[in-house]
Amino acid sequence: MIVLGEHHTFSGMEIESLQKQFESIDFISYKDTDTTTVIKDIESHIDSKSKSIIVLNTKAQVPNKLLTYLTKLEQEGIQYYSTESFLEKYLYKCYISSDQRNISFLERIKPYSWVEGIQKFIIDYAISIPLLILAFPFMIYAAYRIKKESPGPIFFKQKRVGRNGKEFSCIKFRSMRLDAEKDGVKFAIKNDERIFKWGETMRKTRIDELPQLWNVLKREMYLIGPRPERKYWIDQFEKEIPYYNERHIICPGITGWAQVMYPYGANSEDAKQKLMYDLYYIKHWNLFLEFKTIFRTAAVVFSREGV
Repeated sequence: MIVLGEHHTFSGMEIESLQKQFESIDFISYKDTDTTTVIKDIESHIDSKSKSIIVLNTKAQVPNKLLTYLTKLEQEGIQYYSTESFLEKYLYKCYISSDQRNISFLERIKPYSWVEGIQKFIIDYAISIPLLILAFPFMIYAAYRIKKESPGPIFFKQKRVGRNGKEFSCIKFRSMRLDAEKDGVKFAIKNDERIFKWGETMRKTRIDELPQLWNVLKREMYLIGPRPERKYWIDQFEKEIPYYNERHIICPGITGWAQVMYPYGANSEDAKQKLMYDLYYIKHWNLFLEFKTIFRTAAVVFSREGV
């Protein structure tokens, strides 16, 4: 593939994913370069290697001469995409530009239709009720270990922001010490010293999330959806990240597309990356994506990676 321009800086994680899909990735500068030179650069890369994709990764308007050339290449089997279209098709995320120049992707980001809502309802209850029954012995054991390792309440209840910005009480097994926030609110991170030993095991295996099945049965959460966040963080992210409130048009989930596609986040940039995946999930929701997320979650749990 050929990336024309530097508008979006591809992360190491994105490059790693693309290397699994394409034999090679070449970058061509577009800034302060005339069209004839750009075309010659593209031709040299096409001649040297087999190419099938060109990404127009530039915020500058593409001149007619270059569009004509790209159209000709398309007839020869070499496709070209905007950055927005490319990230959705090959990286399964919606691109949020820092300059907010293209908001067309928001048109299809909307609440579920009544048919989709019924499908989500059936999936949630068909999985949550049997899972609660099967997991009950593990939940009893988890409660015992919490009491043994960290005196205090077994459950951790906290207000989280749900659908349409409405707060609800999210319940989990407690995995941190009681004084976890004595120095103020902060993200949980890997190897967080506030997490006791059994709490770390619960987080890696997601046992700590099991009580949230009750939130699912109360219809405050979905099994699959954006991760529920505290209002403290929401207020900050909405100031820093464009369209962050779009994730609240549906209920949050115990697990989600962002959680299985992106590692544990600890800052606003991570929150932005996860939002891109959340918006993709909302925009492209279908039964295949729903079950794909469920299977990926199971893979994370059984591999003990945690997210």
